[in-house]
Amino acid sequence: MASSVSDRGYLPARARSVKVVVLGAFGVGKTTYVATLSEMRPLHTEERLTRAGELVDYVAVDTKSTTTVAMDFGRRTLGDGDIVVYLFGAPGQPRFAAMIRSLLTGALGGLVLVDTRYIDRSYESIDLLEEAELPYVVAVNTFPGAPEYPEDALRDALTLPGDRPLVFIDARTMHSAKRALVALVTDILRPAGSRAR
Repeated sequence: MASSVSDRGYLPARARSVKVVVLGAFGVGKTTYVATLSEMRPLHTEERLTRAGELVDYVAVDTKSTTTVAMDFGRRTLGDGDIVVYLFGAPGQPRFAAMIRSLLTGALGGLVLVDTRYIDRSYESIDLLEEAELPYVVAVNTFPGAPEYPEDALRDALTLPGDRPLVFIDARTMHSAKRALVALVTDILRPAGSRAR
């Protein structure tokens, strides 16, 4: 059987590649999510935050000192090696919308991370995925002290269609982060006719 070398071992030739883009607002945990899931050392394009950047992006998160300026990249093999997911973490600032559209090229789906403290900052990411007509999952990343809302209230606030999966995760823990990815890959692999757009 033909295979390719990876730091996880050999990937079987039967492996199906899936490109997934991780989107969300500034500071929602996209870099953490990709790093948690990646079985290889993830690629990060982080730069230090500056005062000038605060004026352009009008966002501030007290605990952040860096931000993604291009993308994060990682890889996760699912099942018995038959699905290899390539994760592309997009920057969260609205000024990168054109670049995010480019990242969506060739993607089979997207994962939108949401912070309940700033729900309105999630709209643009959802809009980009709907504009691209890609299936997506919304993953509420739980932060200490963040407000908790029932699923129906979140769906209403996000105007989330009933066929879009919504999961609650902690981007720092493998089991939790993987749950969102499995939900997305399951949705991507559903027969096209069973998925409303």
